[in-house]
Amino acid sequence: MSVVLKPTVKHTASVIFLHGLGDTGHGWSSVFAEFKRPHIKYIFPTAPIRPVTLNGGFEMNAWFDILGLRPDATQDEDGIQKSSQLLLNLVDEEMKNGIPSDRIFIGGFSQGGATALYTAMTSTHRFAGIIALSTWLPLHHRFPAHLKQCENKFSTPIIQCHGDIDPMVPLQWSDMTVKLLKTIGFTDVNFKTYRGMSHSSSPEELDDVREFINKIAPN
Repeated sequence: MSVVLKPTVKHTASVIFLHGLGDTGHGWSSVFAEFKRPHIKYIFPTAPIRPVTLNGGFEMNAWFDILGLRPDATQDEDGIQKSSQLLLNLVDEEMKNGIPSDRIFIGGFSQGGATALYTAMTSTHRFAGIIALSTWLPLHHRFPAHLKQCENKFSTPIIQCHGDIDPMVPLQWSDMTVKLLKTIGFTDVNFKTYRGMSHSSSPEELDDVREFINKIAPN
């Protein structure tokens, strides 16, 4: 199930935002509620419950399994692909409701952002924008070979945000992701770092996210 913040005027754009490990859609819905726009529908799905290897097999809401925190750790490719498909199903629902993909933002925090970045790379849709908070591009070694093309894909706006003292997802992972995106050919990648921010968010970061959305979909 998803938490949905419905538009209060004519619906012209959508934001689909995925939470981090162990959270639910309710966590980020309350954050976005502070700066939501009346013409935008905001959708916050909750990940299925599954065992997480990094946490001793404890079951929690997770978009995919985490097997380790090193860049060379084995990755849960099957789980990443399944969650990407869940996200694409939500995109398809919005498109059936008359919202084209270039008016749909996808994004997320940590694991959720990783799922969104992977989906943006492997989907044939051109999205309105990608919101990547404290996150990384998973299965990075598969790109650019597994990149799926579509018209104007490389001009997709991407905002990548990260705290400089994140102990869970190192800032270096974001930096490597941004460099890879630019190497692949993406031309509108905005990388922002926040002094003193851990694996969390901040008012400054949320202001940047709000501005990012409002600039692309002002009405």
